Amino acid sequence: MTVRTPVLTTAAREIAEELLAPLGDRWRHTRGVAERASELAPALDLDPDVLVAAAWLHDIGYAPQTVVTGFHPLDGADHLAARGWPLSVAARVAHHSGARFVAAARGLGERLAAYPYEEGLLSDALTYADQTVGPRGERVTPARRYEEMLRRHGPASWNAKVGHLRGPYLRAVADRVERCLRAAH
Repeated sequence: MTVRTPVLTTAAREIAEELLAPLGDRWRHTRGVAERASELAPALDLDPDVLVAAAWLHDIGYAPQTVVTGFHPLDGADHLAARGWPLSVAARVAHHSGARFVAAARGLGERLAAYPYEEGLLSDALTYADQTVGPRGERVTPARRYEEMLRRHGPASWNAKVGHLRGPYLRAVADRVERCLRAAH
């Protein structure tokens, strides 16, 4: 049996640590999401290098040196694309956790569309990993994570404005992933 070196994951972790470690809780959250993704990949028979690399990188758009639009999924994906990262990773960063709903509301839908949205279990697993890890890296239920995010961002936030679209999408992702996890056992 050949064991593949997780080239993307190794590089992604280094970049995430460089950009996010100074941000405290954002770094704790990112480490938790990457850990969760590394558990999901074998359980769901997914490419661990792409999934875990995307998990490490999903929030790099919060790092001050990456901010251009102020919309972290797009800023992170643009940062990665400018540095030659595979589209399979950059697009998942761009679209994680229902970003397309917020992008459309903010007038950034066309810019986000530069990154093809790929429906499927790999994208769902990244969103699920993000939605089952709280802001300090603790494991949470998807419902608790969504409630916490709305409280943290506030009732006038872009997330709240698209909650009628994004909330059901996130619940459907959680349902699909949890169904696959049950079937795998």
